Amino acid sequence: MNFRPALVLAAALLLAGCRQRVITPLERDEAANDVSEANFALTLKDWARAEGLYAKATELCPDEGDTWVSLGVVRMRLHNPGGARSAYKSALAAYKDTLKAGPANAVLVIREAYVLVLLGRSDEARSCVEKARSKYPDDRRLRSFVESNGLEKMMADPALKDLAP
Repeated sequence: MNFRPALVLAAALLLAGCRQRVITPLERDEAANDVSEANFALTLKDWARAEGLYAKATELCPDEGDTWVSLGVVRMRLHNPGGARSAYKSALAAYKDTLKAGPANAVLVIREAYVLVLLGRSDEARSCVEKARSKYPDDRRLRSFVESNGLEKMMADPALKDLAP
C-alpha cells in the first residue's frame, strides 16, 4: 500500500493550522464595540452579559490582553475561578506576544506583572519587572514603578485578592 499521498495531505493540513490568524480591521472594530457594550453591562452589574461580550471580543481579537483580563475579572464575579484562571493565562500570553513585537513598552510589562500576581506567581512578576528594568534602565515609567514599590503595593492590595482565582 502506498501511504505517501495520505501522509503528505496530513502534513499539509497540520501545517496549515500552525499559521496565526490575521485579525482584520472589521474584526477589531467589532471587538471594540463588544468591549464597549460589556463595559456598559458592568455599570449595570450584569455580569453574565458582560462575560458573553468579553468572550466574543476575545474570540475576535485574541491578542488583546486587557480584554482577557476583563473577562477573567467578570468570571471571578460569577464565581468561576477556573474560567478566570484560563482568561488570565490567555492575557499573559497576549501580553508576552505583544512585548516580543515591541519590548520597550513599560505599561505592558507592568500589566504582565499584574496578571502574574493574579495567578499567584509573584516571584515571576518580580523577575519580569527586574529583567525589563535592567534591559531598559532609562525607561521613566519602569523606574518610577520600581522606586515606588509598585509591585509590593499591588500584591498588598486587598481588592486584588478578590480577583485572584
